[in-house]
Amino acid sequence: MSFLIPFLAKVAIPTTRFCMYILFGTTTSIVWLLHFLRLDKLSEPKRMILKIFFWGAIITIPVFLVEFGGSCLILGGLNDACPIKERVISPFYISILYWFLIIAFVEETFKYLVVRGKVLKHNVFDEPVDAMIYMIIAALGFAALENVLYLLPPAERIFPFNELFARTILISFFRFVGATFLHALCSGLVGYFLAISICKAKKSGLTIMGLFIATLLHGLYNFSIMEFEEPLKFIFPIAILLGLAIFIAFGFKKLKKMKSTCVLPKK
Repeated sequence: MSFLIPFLAKVAIPTTRFCMYILFGTTTSIVWLLHFLRLDKLSEPKRMILKIFFWGAIITIPVFLVEFGGSCLILGGLNDACPIKERVISPFYISILYWFLIIAFVEETFKYLVVRGKVLKHNVFDEPVDAMIYMIIAALGFAALENVLYLLPPAERIFPFNELFARTILISFFRFVGATFLHALCSGLVGYFLAISICKAKKSGLTIMGLFIATLLHGLYNFSIMEFEEPLKFIFPIAILLGLAIFIAFGFKKLKKMKSTCVLPKK
């Protein structure tokens, strides 16, 4: 049976590393999830929480396909995998379109569609603050799988395990305080406008406004990190996260006071 040892070692090492990516990638989302769930006095059914978290993760697949197709259209020859090889837009406008439209708008829209399709007319949606809660749950599900994908090392690089472990911890930490938190906050903002739109019977206008603001801030966060020079590449993201965090705290307090005066969707 000793001949199996080399084979098992080859299988076990990649499996162990992939399990590590899943553990760290999902933990960053789960920590934020537990934090935000504490803000809801009427706790949501665990089954529905898991369902929306799962659907948030699943939509990374269509999001990736849409983003890949959109990036091919505007990036053209910059990406060898794209069939389109010509660019007709200047690099600056390409960057604007990519970060704001292809990335931010697509991701914020798909997260919203999860809640609209799976929660909005379900009987668990029984108070305005649920709009924020479930938008955040969907966002953190999305971020969990996105984190795992970001943790995967480049195919052409082979890291020693200790170096790979340090890399995983470092990336997980920065995504915990950055991208994962951003996803939750932007979706929470959309959830706030969604709840207000339901209470004021102006569904389309306010919800669209929420999606627009979330897209703008999400896009500016990514654009500033990738395109700005220091110190602006740090100042803008931090300011966006702090501003959104303050708004979300305000939003939770306001919606909790509205539960007796808001007419929710008919089941």
